Amino acid sequence: MRRRRPEKRKILKDPIYKDLTVAKFVNYIMQDGKKSIAEKIFYNALDIIKGQLKTDDPLEVFKKALNNVSPILEVKSKRIGGATYQVPIEVSSYRRTSLAMRWILIYTKARKGNSMSSKLAAELIAASNKEGSSIKKREDTHKMAEANKAFAHFR
Repeated sequence: MRRRRPEKRKILKDPIYKDLTVAKFVNYIMQDGKKSIAEKIFYNALDIIKGQLKTDDPLEVFKKALNNVSPILEVKSKRIGGATYQVPIEVSSYRRTSLAMRWILIYTKARKGNSMSSKLAAELIAASNKEGSSIKKREDTHKMAEANKAFAHFR
């Protein structure tokens, strides 16, 4: 018998932008419980974006980047009669945003550069322009789902 799922924790909106997705992203950046450092990295990245793109709302760039990186389809392994098939499934909105955040951070850390905030700013700008490694990851995920469309009936 399976146990019940634990209930989702409520997270507070971030102090500056009063936005839930920003707070969630800051939590993704955070390591070893050091939230103030994670916030500093994120807000510095937004300042860099503001300076580079000469925009008055860097949050718009962040939201656009998240939206561009979010996958619509992904493949899930399903075992049917001794064979394992990669079955394409639609991604739920919650998982969509968490995958996007995770991919942006993975490819931010992989970038060459001096500070984390400058790397994050560069990745967010690239993602909002539909280029960069995190966008490539999304495209690869969609290609996999497209290639295995024949197994969609196993869903």
